[in-house]
Amino acid sequence: MKYVIVYWSRYGNNKKLVDALAEKLKQKGETQIFKTDEADPAAMPSADVYVFSTPTEAHNIQRNMRSFMKKLQSMDGKKYGIINTHGMKKNWLPKMEKLLSKKNMVKVTGVDFQVLNKDEKTGNPLIDNWEDRLDEFAQKL
Repeated sequence: MKYVIVYWSRYGNNKKLVDALAEKLKQKGETQIFKTDEADPAAMPSADVYVFSTPTEAHNIQRNMRSFMKKLQSMDGKKYGIINTHGMKKNWLPKMEKLLSKKNMVKVTGVDFQVLNKDEKTGNPLIDNWEDRLDEFAQKL
């Protein structure tokens, strides 16, 4: 299997998640990781599954990722997984699904991770047993 992961991260949570995910996916095949400004949404590398990982900012999908998803081209029938991090009880996976369904992509799986508010200094802002949840996500890909 070949995986392409595209992410955006402000505080490092999504970077941490995609790095851990890539390590898990090594057992299943080849993985490439790109930040949104490193990949061309009009000419994505070939993959069996695409993974998109983004935080929620200002009560929406982070704008760089939102713009990236809107500009994707030639993705009909391509499989994807989605990851969303957020500091509230509501996740934005449905919004990500809506954007990707407009590109005729096929959802494999999705997972959201709640993070602690940025004013809480714990050293690891990801909460809710995130390692186990990421394992489950990787297994479904």
